[in-house]
Amino acid sequence: MAETSSSPAQVESASKTVQELITSGKELPERYIYKGSDAGSIDASLPLMDIPIIDIGLLTSPSFSSTQELEKLRSALSFWGCFQAINYHGIEPEFLDKMGEVGKQFFDFPPETKHKYSRKDVSTEGYGSDIIIAEEQTLDWTDRLFLTTSPKDQRQLKFWPEIPESFRETLHEYTTELEKLNEILLKAMAMCLNLEENCFLDMYGEKENATMIARFNFYPPCPRPDLVIGIKPHADASAFTYLLQDKQVEGLQFLKDNQWYRVPLNPEALVINAGDYAEIMSNGIFKSPVHRAVTNSERERMSLAVFCVPNPDREIEPVNGVVNEARPRLYKKVKDYARSYFEYYQRGRRPIEAAII
Repeated sequence: MAETSSSPAQVESASKTVQELITSGKELPERYIYKGSDAGSIDASLPLMDIPIIDIGLLTSPSFSSTQELEKLRSALSFWGCFQAINYHGIEPEFLDKMGEVGKQFFDFPPETKHKYSRKDVSTEGYGSDIIIAEEQTLDWTDRLFLTTSPKDQRQLKFWPEIPESFRETLHEYTTELEKLNEILLKAMAMCLNLEENCFLDMYGEKENATMIARFNFYPPCPRPDLVIGIKPHADASAFTYLLQDKQVEGLQFLKDNQWYRVPLNPEALVINAGDYAEIMSNGIFKSPVHRAVTNSERERMSLAVFCVPNPDREIEPVNGVVNEARPRLYKKVKDYARSYFEYYQRGRRPIEAAII
């Protein structure tokens, strides 16, 4: 999510995007064949996740329904680390459709058009395939468009597509609404633990200074989905991650107790998962779940993940009220935690390991 801490000499891009590999008709490169046990296509024999659905409208209403919804939120974040969110004013299903459509339209443009927005080798920002930081690294079967949307003065508009024409305006509107939703959830996270309402929000910091990154993921059909992974297993270096799924093609899976679960499609919902920052701030009460994306041989798939990350200058630690005799402090104080995330991710490790006491 953040720029890698590797030196420029250690970072390179794959010579061709995955879309271009498919179009060229060449054999599957060895670099994409997963050597571990976590590759796998959409397997109907895997259990379907019973992912909780949280009504944001009820969550914010001054009624008994709000109390019930807060209890559901606590259960969801403690057990799964994720949920599906519906009924948030400002992100109606029609707007989700629009956001997904402009993303798909971008990836439908010819390579020469998309390459106008290609990233530079020393950064994740922009368009391209997986970033290579190590010779032994297995590449993800995905093309991506990374864009920093907040703080607004850090937007690199040279990477923001001007086509389709509505792309920039739609993404701006969408992420502006997610900033508001993120505040709601940080407050709800405290309320469902009977803590002071703003304790997580105050530690997270003002939204104007926090980081928000949008990552469009495009997965072309894969000739060997049994050997290739769309996105390798990982947890997120975020407070919350907001995922707009493909409406028609399944692919997201979560790991729980060493069992992978398929995430059902819900065109009217966002899939929201807690990230490592939420796990640290809650002293491990809320889980930052490991998840992956798998491939299939027949249909392309696109998703949009938006990561909400505290300002890198802020120190993050378990908040007051979640550390006591019964639950000792589990995590150190961390700062600029997301910076080292990408290198950990590419090596198949979790940076939260270094934060555990």
